[in-house]
Amino acid sequence: MLVRDFVKLSVGSIIANRTRTRLTTLGIAIGIAAVVLLTSIGQGVNRFVITQFTQFGTNVIQIQPGKVQTLGGGSLGAVNTVRPLSIDDTLALERLPYIKGAVGFSMGNAEVEGNQRQRRTTVYGTDPDFPNVFLFRVAMGSFLPDDDPHAPRATAVLGSKMRDELFGELSPLGEFIRIGGNRYRVVGVMESKGQMLGFDLDDTVYVPTARAMELFDNESLLEIDLLYADDAPVTEIVASVERMLLNRHGADDVTITTQQQMLDVLDSILGMLTLAVGGLGAISLVVGGIGILTIMTIAVRERTKEIGLIRALGATQQQILNLFLGEAAVLAGLGGVAGLVLGVGGAQLLHLAIPALPVHTPLLYVLLAEGLAVVIGLIAGVLPALRAAAMTPVDALRAE
Repeated sequence: MLVRDFVKLSVGSIIANRTRTRLTTLGIAIGIAAVVLLTSIGQGVNRFVITQFTQFGTNVIQIQPGKVQTLGGGSLGAVNTVRPLSIDDTLALERLPYIKGAVGFSMGNAEVEGNQRQRRTTVYGTDPDFPNVFLFRVAMGSFLPDDDPHAPRATAVLGSKMRDELFGELSPLGEFIRIGGNRYRVVGVMESKGQMLGFDLDDTVYVPTARAMELFDNESLLEIDLLYADDAPVTEIVASVERMLLNRHGADDVTITTQQQMLDVLDSILGMLTLAVGGLGAISLVVGGIGILTIMTIAVRERTKEIGLIRALGATQQQILNLFLGEAAVLAGLGGVAGLVLGVGGAQLLHLAIPALPVHTPLLYVLLAEGLAVVIGLIAGVLPALRAAAMTPVDALRAE
């Protein structure tokens, strides 16, 4: 059998049975579309979350009070240490080699009053290095001044949304606000940073760490964050941090996590999520494969005499096998292409309808989905093809 005859028979059978072809390709198309759509959403969420974290830089080491064995565990603010994290710890860590900035954090929720308006919001106690460490920018005025860390002046910096809520279009610089009944002078306004995992970073107020610890009656810092140089040896830095805090506290009583460790854990979790939702879509592919198996089995029965005639004309069993496998592969391939169009198009339409929902369709996933469709078609067509190839010319020609 010549190649052109092989192609003519395969394509002719597909065209002659349009209804059967549509039903077969539809099953595969739905499966591929589900896989592409779900993995696009999963990949989009993955990229969105990673971007949210990396917008604050990746050269950051986080130190939390309490020794936690599992990476990044422990609830925020839980103090299980022999000695709490202190402002002096922050100052000492800032002097270590390769450290470019150190920030101690305290936080709480308080009533903020200004310009005869009130708003309850999150108040962060932090240090002058905060914009440098976390890549924040000041839109107006300046950030907290470099005062005595233990006795700083009562100054405050507003998030962009907090400025709008309290002062509207008026400049808040030099104005006084009250936080928890205490008066603070506004020295700056931050650029908008948006939301991160549901937290509005613009609806907040920044005050000096010591002031926040006094305001919320905190004995320990929530955490200390260190910014290190780009070419610095991270392992060596972590070891030096551990040694210093061990000497200061007399015990190994803190949890140290690098930003890269957090990103690796997030990437692993989100990767598993993407595979899980892709697996749900793959169930539809299995159903489509069963459809191909059923329809190809029916096709073999309907074309028994045709098989007998082809065999009588000299076609070998291998050629008959290839003929039916080829038809199954073409049907699955057509369904795969239709599924890709539906999946990619559906993902983009979903993003247009819900802009906040990120979607991303990697080229690798597209190629894998199409390849998977063809493989499923071949697998589903094996049994019917083997049955057709096993027929003898005489038995096939005599079949009713």
